[in-house]
Order: sequence, then structure tokens, then C-alpha cells
Amino acid sequence: MEHYYSLNRFARDTFGCKLYKLALNGGMSCPNRDGTLGDRGCIFCSQGGSGDFAASSSLSITDQIEAAKALVARKAPEGVRYIAYFQAYTNTYAPVSYLRPLFTEALEHPEVAVLSVATRPDCLPPEVLSLLEELSRRKPVWVELGLQTIHPASQAYIRSGFSTADYDRAVRALHDCGLSVITHVILGLPGESREDLLATIHHVGAMGSEGVKLQLLHVLKGTDLAEEYKKDRLSVLSLNAYIDLLIDCIEHLPPETVIHRLTGDGPKSLLLAPLWSADKHRVLRVIQQEMDRNSIRQGKYWTSEDCC
Repeated sequence: MEHYYSLNRFARDTFGCKLYKLALNGGMSCPNRDGTLGDRGCIFCSQGGSGDFAASSSLSITDQIEAAKALVARKAPEGVRYIAYFQAYTNTYAPVSYLRPLFTEALEHPEVAVLSVATRPDCLPPEVLSLLEELSRRKPVWVELGLQTIHPASQAYIRSGFSTADYDRAVRALHDCGLSVITHVILGLPGESREDLLATIHHVGAMGSEGVKLQLLHVLKGTDLAEEYKKDRLSVLSLNAYIDLLIDCIEHLPPETVIHRLTGDGPKSLLLAPLWSADKHRVLRVIQQEMDRNSIRQGKYWTSEDCC
């Protein structure tokens, strides 16, 4: 018996194979950067807009897909399929006339099984929702919402620029269009208690988000969060503390929720803290070991292939 529903398991159940993510850059900005809401971005966001692993937006989407495929070629088996993941910045923050050709080109790639679009809850106008609904008739479309937290004080601290009510409206609108939602939640936000974090997790579960990405708060060079860290105004989680919170989160989500991510790893060249997060393979191994120990106490079981 598995304790949580991993992306790997979901992919095998739904598509018959593992799916590999290909990070893409659609060349968009963000209302938190272009002056609409602000010009500094969220406090933790790098200059790459969380798309530091994506190729240059100067390349065509097809060329970006091929470049990203080459990066995973050594570990990807023959016949594998892919998630075309528009990751950098806010990927619905543009007119439909701009979005349609980008998303269509990605969907038309024969090895792409899913289109995944990362965006903000306040950047889903009706015409964009209609486009995504239309495209979902061709292949599955997932919309990733960077909620991070439901608490107004934390939202103000990280400068998200939207509210929990915006998130709720976006989830309902996406579900009305038959689209799947993946919600991003940050563990370790300054000032948040375990109870605060679990309140966010309960809210995400109650809203019916089909998937969740659980993300460690990490500090990257060039961000305003880095300035807070340098001034000793910020502490980061230890590995053990993170794993403890992570298991709590998983246990409080509905069992059918697909866990897309167990942690996060910024570019090593930019990472300031916590440095333990740089060794992703070790982190996943230690998470697995702790989950195994926890499963013995609770009579629940995980397998290493389900760590993502």
C-alpha cells in the first residue's frame, strides 16, 4: 500500500509510461515584474522567473523541446513521452493571439503527451480559459497555480500580489472548463507555523486541486530573499525539519491527490541556502528512508520509484 499518489504512478496509470518534464520558455513576463503590480517579482523569484532550467525563449518551441529532450536522453527510455512545461514567469500573461501558436506548437509534437502551463491565479481571463479548454480536447492540459500559502501576512511578505480568493476563483473556473489544477505550496515560509502550513494544505485539498507541488523555500542569489538572508533576517529549514513537514503535508492531502514534487532545487550556481538541497539525489534518498521508517509505524508503504 502506497501512502501517496506520485506523478510516476499517475503517469503509468494514465499514459502507460513515465512522463519526463521539458521546461519551456514562452518569452512572457509577469504583472509582478512589468510594473502592473510591481517591478521586483516575488521575493524568492530569480531573474529567470522560476524558469532557470528552461532554454532561451529566442528558440522556437520545437527547438526548445528537442534541446530539453537531449538533457534527459541518458535517463529516458526508448518510447518515452513528455510533458511540455511552460515554466518561466507567467505563462498566460499574454494575448490569446500570442499564446495559441506557442501552446499549439508544443501540443503538435508527437512525443508530447501533456501541456502544462504555470501561471498566477489572477492571470486567467475568460479568453485564455477558452483557449486552454479548446486545446484540452486535443491532449490533456494542466494548469499550475503558484499559490504558495493562503495566509495574507505571508502573501504580503513574499509579494505574491494576489489573494486566496483569487486562487479559489481560478480553481473553480479551471474546473468548470474541465482542466486539471496543480497547486504549488512552499514549505518553510518565514513566520509560518506547522499549523499555518497545514491550513494551506487543507485548503488546497478542499478546493479539489488534482495535483500538488511541495516546494522547499530556498534562497537564490539576486533575489530580495537573498538580501533578507544576508542580513540574518531569515532562517531556512534543516533537512530533517523539512522531511517532517513534508510527511505531515502528504498525510493531510486527499489520497487521490497526485504529488508532482517532493522538494525543489534551484541552480547550484545561484543557491545560497539551504546548501543541503543542492544534492537532490541524496535528499530524495533520505526522504525515502524516513518515509520507510514512518510507514512501519503507520502500516503504510512507499517505493523508491515514487519519489519525484
